[in-house]
Amino acid sequence: MNFLPTFSLKCPLVPTFSCPVRLKSTIDKILIANRGEIACRIIKTARKLGVQTVAVYSEADRDSLHVTLANEAYEIGPAPAAQSYLVGSKLLNLAKLAKCQAIHPGYGFLSENAEFAEACHGEDVIFIGPPASAIRDMGIKSTSKRIMQQAGVPIIGGYHGEDQSNENLREEARKIGYPIMIKAVKGGGGKGMRIVHREEDFEQALRSARTESQKSFGDSAVLLEKYLEETRHVEVQVFADSHGNAVHLYERDCSVQRRHQKIIEEAPAPGLPSDLRAELGTAAVRAAKAVGYVGAGTVEFILDKKNLAFHFMEMNTRLQVEHPITEMITGIDLVDWQIKIASGEELPVKQEDIPLMGHAFEARIYAENPMAGFLPGAGKLEFLSSPKVNTDVRVETGVREGDEVSVHYDPMIAKLVVWGRDRQESLTKLSAKLLEYNIVGLETNINFLLQLANHPEFQAANVYTDFIKDHQEALLKPYKPVKEDLIMASVVLILEEKSHETHQYNPFVVESNFRLNHLYERKLKFTFQEENFGSIVRFIDSKDNYEISCDDGQTWDSVSASFNLMEHTLNCSINGHRLQTKVFKNQERLAVFGVKGKVEFGIPSSNYNLEDRDSELESSNKAVAPMPGILDKLFVKVGDSVQKGDPLFVLIAMKMEHLVKASKDAKIANVPFKAGESVPKDATIIQFETVS
Repeated sequence: MNFLPTFSLKCPLVPTFSCPVRLKSTIDKILIANRGEIACRIIKTARKLGVQTVAVYSEADRDSLHVTLANEAYEIGPAPAAQSYLVGSKLLNLAKLAKCQAIHPGYGFLSENAEFAEACHGEDVIFIGPPASAIRDMGIKSTSKRIMQQAGVPIIGGYHGEDQSNENLREEARKIGYPIMIKAVKGGGGKGMRIVHREEDFEQALRSARTESQKSFGDSAVLLEKYLEETRHVEVQVFADSHGNAVHLYERDCSVQRRHQKIIEEAPAPGLPSDLRAELGTAAVRAAKAVGYVGAGTVEFILDKKNLAFHFMEMNTRLQVEHPITEMITGIDLVDWQIKIASGEELPVKQEDIPLMGHAFEARIYAENPMAGFLPGAGKLEFLSSPKVNTDVRVETGVREGDEVSVHYDPMIAKLVVWGRDRQESLTKLSAKLLEYNIVGLETNINFLLQLANHPEFQAANVYTDFIKDHQEALLKPYKPVKEDLIMASVVLILEEKSHETHQYNPFVVESNFRLNHLYERKLKFTFQEENFGSIVRFIDSKDNYEISCDDGQTWDSVSASFNLMEHTLNCSINGHRLQTKVFKNQERLAVFGVKGKVEFGIPSSNYNLEDRDSELESSNKAVAPMPGILDKLFVKVGDSVQKGDPLFVLIAMKMEHLVKASKDAKIANVPFKAGESVPKDATIIQFETVS
């Protein structure tokens, strides 16, 4: 790859940087140094441009969707990313072997690795991203804030110095004044970030932030910032070429987060005056030019919710997860631009030519349990039915039904993206399409997203970073099945058994004289989150008409139904009220996707053998893994005594560190696993005896 001599790029209030002008060159084959939905997303645009794609995959991703979609694919190592997707030398060698002119890093992994970008340049392979110098300057938060301050971009006060001793950091925190935020210098995605409200909590928070930062980024350095209350997280999409041109593509609001990580985004940010929107865009372009930026990037700002004053937070030197909503409101394919700008072309439009059309939302669908602190999960997607894609609905995913969500990678299953002519239309569409996103096999946050989308304050666009914390009582309110849920579950069970009986011998019926056409009344049992539910079904005739009671025979509802087993679709009439919904059933569970989201029942064996059996209570003399993961640390050994609240072990799952503490005073009797081992969900990690 050849470069012309550098030229000076100048703009008001900005230091002068040299920016290399890239000669225009043909890119007809790229290696995608990533996996999952972003790899699939890049392949989609590359195919449209006639560009060949080469995928890479770990042992865990051998059968993944992105491998199937690419023109070629190469295995690059074991499941852990450190041994596969993060081995830059291996990726570069494969790019040359496959005769690729360029590498697209996607987001995460090596996308913001300056050394990898430099290595690509050294091997004459185009890195589809900014210059290594921009990645380095913006990747170190203390450096980026200094550059932004020099460029006239407002920043938050804090400590960004090199003295990383505990004593100095504690003293700097006192000077700033609590509450403060500890941030990993090379952090991102909420990792290595802790909010501290009291000085007595500082040391533990610092230790935890450093540990997580070291594991995620290979660096334990932190900075301190004043923690601002009542803020919004607003980011601006920027794009620059190597000819000195730079534009912004308006802003996105990413305020509503859990664990300091984004969960739902919208564009444009609601409630911003047009002059403030223009000011944010101008500041973001100034920031990009200050570091000689090239390609797609995002400048993130903290916005005071009350007075709308904004402060630079960080710059993400890559394509963002939430870039599709910017594409929806501008009509611009950002991956198309990335490939063309990387080949040396100029930006195809001027700032004044970029439209702002309507409103878009992106909801991130994760394998996680919101009711358990949003703990990430893993497992097989036994059933997956997603909304139909259209010009105003996108489903960005890297998985199919039957695929595994691996413990080794981010737990995101998909991104649901919708567009409307205004915010209300877009939000209404989001709720409708979330109801059409049906998953069984692992816990997801879809029901939570539905609650969020329908919350009155979210509907009113009253968004800010503590939104979930402040409204958790309503958003995380335990759901109990309503009568309609139980009726639909009951009729599905009956209709499926009837179908089995009609076409083949039914192994679930104990004796042949209990065949359904000889039964007048049938009692059914279900469980929902360890609570028992029951119904009584009366068979009225052979045309699937029933009477069903959910209160032990006190009241009865008239029900008729039909069930398409292949399409998992139930048509049901309850007292004349017609409902159509998706349903999934296997031997252990029955999921009904009703008007408020998924309700998943357990199916006791007594439904089939006509016997009542009491389930044994699970022993409480143990501490279990709350999710599948890697057992990182063990703080106890056999014979130790612990008190309630003492740390027992640390589990690493989905790149996050989770500390498990003792729930009572106890003596350690057994520790079945060793540090470093993979453990499944609910595995007994510590067995103990109660102290008398």
